[in-house]
Amino acid sequence: MYQFQDQNGCQVRLTFEESGFGENAKHIWVVCRYKDSWLLTRHRTRGLEFPGGKVEIGETLVEAAKREVREETGAEVDALHYIGQYEVNCEQSVMYKTIFFAEVSIVIKKDHYYETNGPVLVGDLPVELSSEFSFIMKDQVLTYTMEQIKHLQLI
Repeated sequence: MYQFQDQNGCQVRLTFEESGFGENAKHIWVVCRYKDSWLLTRHRTRGLEFPGGKVEIGETLVEAAKREVREETGAEVDALHYIGQYEVNCEQSVMYKTIFFAEVSIVIKKDHYYETNGPVLVGDLPVELSSEFSFIMKDQVLTYTMEQIKHLQLI
């Protein structure tokens, strides 16, 4: 279990245990790989980030992950791997997210990408992320997640 503060001063707990935080996770975050690039999306207000969002009523975490990737990037997920979960505790609200790693087979151009401006391919993620990147990408969740993905030999 890792614990730290995020960019907004909220307390974060991150685990790579399969049991995670139980059934509390109602959000997902999907680290996507397409060929030799990272597949991100450009959120209209936050900037570049990996796809993610809320789990809809009646939807599983896996279904939500695939839907969010499709909606925000136009991509179809070939393989989806559970990575872990994290908790963000910010004053009176607590949110749980499940992290997946997705291997994407195709990116299809769409007319509409919901709250994003569509897909962005990045060869290597820079060590220091510029203001072009979302705050979601700038805490240790990304750092530890990338280490876990490498540890699992997914890349």
